[in-house]
Amino acid sequence: MFESGTEWLRAEGSATDVVLSSRVRLARNLAGLPFVSKAGRGDLRLVLEAARPAIERAALDKSEVWIDLHDASEIERALLLERHLISNQLAKGKPAPKSGATEWPRAVCFGLPGERASVMINEEDHIRLQCIRSGMALREAWRDADAIDDRLESHIDLAFSPRLGYLTACPTNVGTGVRFSVMLHLPGLRMSGEIERVRRAASDMSLAVRGFYGEGSEASGDFYQLSNQTTLGKSELLLLEELDGRIIPEVIEYERQARQSLLSKRRWQVEDTVHRAFGVLQHARLLRTEEAMKLLSVVRLGICLELLGHAALGDVQTLMLLIQPAHLQRTCGREMGQDERRRARADVVRERFAEH
Repeated sequence: MFESGTEWLRAEGSATDVVLSSRVRLARNLAGLPFVSKAGRGDLRLVLEAARPAIERAALDKSEVWIDLHDASEIERALLLERHLISNQLAKGKPAPKSGATEWPRAVCFGLPGERASVMINEEDHIRLQCIRSGMALREAWRDADAIDDRLESHIDLAFSPRLGYLTACPTNVGTGVRFSVMLHLPGLRMSGEIERVRRAASDMSLAVRGFYGEGSEASGDFYQLSNQTTLGKSELLLLEELDGRIIPEVIEYERQARQSLLSKRRWQVEDTVHRAFGVLQHARLLRTEEAMKLLSVVRLGICLELLGHAALGDVQTLMLLIQPAHLQRTCGREMGQDERRRARADVVRERFAEH
């Protein structure tokens, strides 16, 4: 497990200079059972028992991995979070109000190879299905999610209202239960002072701007997740057309223009920033996670602007995962304290860039 690469790191597809990945998430609940926030342990166990065979029959990919998170170790949960396969809520063990214990019954199932599709069970909703694709590929991710959802619904009875649509724990998800999101790299807009303008514009259009790990997280290294907030009153295809056909392409173009403007007006400053960041990564002996993410963000920008001909986008994005605390400890084969992780993180980064 975790030996194969993960889809959002592949650096392949459309608009990969700005878009890391595209994701579609569907929220679903089982008919006849209380929502997770109102459920007891027995109810949540029934959800697990009903959902598992249905998910296995839905065939996420060539093969699937099922992990009971209430039995998983803290480091295993952290690995899943860092790979964007589960939410912070499932990783940290935040108790469901009526479950009676922190370790309430919950699980994740994901497809291999590539981890393109995954399902969280007993998070905020009974079932949260996500499909992810590298680059700007919302339509492809939607086709994957829609097909799996159809197969899933043929094996399980979901909570659905003819008037409202799919019923969900949070009112903002009622209706289609869909979230379309893209992970964007926006250093140009941040460096040119335009990122707050993008945030305000997104809010005016009922879009959510979140950090690297989604809801409740902060932007790390100029990586932002942009997604719809409206699910009621608009069809999946209309929401998809708004984001994929208009809004995201505009943000991509704004970022590209910002980068070119920086090159035109402040080229030496940009080049200096990029090469300094690369030099630190090549020679540093201590690195914090946030510091490494910021430096890798700058190097990624330099690669996309063709200012660094001796580094690859795939290497940078792989390092974005390997420097995270749980993956770093897995790579080194032992648990480590914070200071030891800072040393090991610098070692891993230097080794990756040693030949450049």
